[in-house]
Amino acid sequence: QVQLVESGGGLVHPGGSLRLSCAASGRGFGGYTMDWFRQPPGKEREFVARINWSSTSTNYRDSVRGRFTISRDNAKNTLYLQMNNLKPEDTAVYYCSANLGAYWGPGTQVIVSS
Repeated sequence: QVQLVESGGGLVHPGGSLRLSCAASGRGFGGYTMDWFRQPPGKEREFVARINWSSTSTNYRDSVRGRFTISRDNAKNTLYLQMNNLKPEDTAVYYCSANLGAYWGPGTQVIVSS
């Protein structure tokens, strides 16, 4: 079992950047596919990005491709999401997830506003 805790959220102006982190404790992080999801205000949770265990494969939702980068450091048991050129529509609670939705963190709030 693995426990996940996100950090790095906050308030940022449009066009700004944030780097989210997801710290994992417990066993298995290095072997898990990891995802970032987000839930905008009043909307359903949606997929943002995925990375496989070896960092050889990544996938993104269309609206963030080219602006967001998912990465991981298995030695540090940490998942990252670098978010550049942020837009107001990126405002959401961001969650990391392990092993295809088996484990979830509590989320971190990102607000993009002028």
